[in-house]
Amino acid sequence: MSKPMDFSELDLSGHGSVTANDRAVRLGPSLSGTNLERAGDYNQRVVLQVIRRNPDITRNEIAAMTNLTSPTIANITGRLFEAELIVDAGRRFGGRGQPATRLRINPEGCFSIGLNIDRDHVTLVSLDLAGTVRSRFTRQVAFAMPEDVVRIVGEGMEEIRRAGVIRIDRVLGVGVALPDDLGQVDLPHRPPNYDRWGDVDLRKLLVEVAPWSIHTDNDAAAAAIGEAQFGDGHDHVSFFYILVSAGLGGGVVIDGAYYRGANARSGEIGFLPLAADPTRVLQDVVSLSALSTRLEAAGLVLAGIDPTQPFPIAFAPHVDAWVDCASDELVPALRAVNCLVNPAVVLVGGRLPDDVLDQLAAASYRKLVAAAHGMPTLAPIARASLSRDAPAVGAAILPFLDRILPSDAILIKG
Repeated sequence: MSKPMDFSELDLSGHGSVTANDRAVRLGPSLSGTNLERAGDYNQRVVLQVIRRNPDITRNEIAAMTNLTSPTIANITGRLFEAELIVDAGRRFGGRGQPATRLRINPEGCFSIGLNIDRDHVTLVSLDLAGTVRSRFTRQVAFAMPEDVVRIVGEGMEEIRRAGVIRIDRVLGVGVALPDDLGQVDLPHRPPNYDRWGDVDLRKLLVEVAPWSIHTDNDAAAAAIGEAQFGDGHDHVSFFYILVSAGLGGGVVIDGAYYRGANARSGEIGFLPLAADPTRVLQDVVSLSALSTRLEAAGLVLAGIDPTQPFPIAFAPHVDAWVDCASDELVPALRAVNCLVNPAVVLVGGRLPDDVLDQLAAASYRKLVAAAHGMPTLAPIARASLSRDAPAVGAAILPFLDRILPSDAILIKG
């Protein structure tokens, strides 16, 4: 029988709430020191991250990559084996001496739940330690109220338990991704009492249906963090993320770390004014809400349809017209992003079919090149690899980051 996971040893326990501000603590002006216990925890997280990103790696290779000593690597990997977070992937032959043991992450080592709450849907996913989505449960609900979310999460968790896709006793926590000012931003058809979301304590709201620690973040931030950890971040350590949802969000990843800004509101591309009409903002045109309004004007209804799946053929001319308009309006914002941030790539994700996101990325880049006018550099634009349900998947990664993967925040003394 396998040894149960020792959550206390790896500091994985907790039933509280972790916010984006908690996660934003970085090394810098605080000049706060650390202690051996925190340094040891950090080293353990680094080793786990190295194994996760380099399957079949050996202990000697880990030591070379991390600059940690061989005895330290042996001790850390021993603890990770005991906690069942890594597995023996066999021996590597061909070199001198004894064949080296290859190490690989154990997908069954622990799990996480990701919840995305937005104005047009509620989506729940479960994720394993390897980053594989084990289950997806989504409901197309316009402006779901808090009690609606509790009901939907309860139904989703019951389905997860019934399907047995994850081990409930190894769930680290629940990540929740939702737009900033969820109940305040004026979008079409918003009900008058939707501002109730401003007073909601998510931990208290979800405690009965999801009795784990709650880790919250902005939806675009969660999507960008997910891409950095399990998506295109492996190839591009600096990128700008555009999230097309009911609204429009953005995220900045620099050298592998999500940059939040002074007030944790960096990347708010959706609130940039339109060049032709400064009384309107970019998300009035580049969003699912804008696409829905366009379809409604043509007598077609997007409500109730999962927008991540291929659209009906009747939608095609109206979607094409929206892509043309949206890409036009994105160009000034993309020029600013390239000049100010200089990302390696601009990634586009959101609740749209892959082919529509590809169209939007290609059209935006083509028009950006045409309008470059001597700009020093232009980043390519591509669909994000985790584009489908990106905020929910990114939210599911938050408990991993806060519990077992490396972060500067854990080195700073509380």
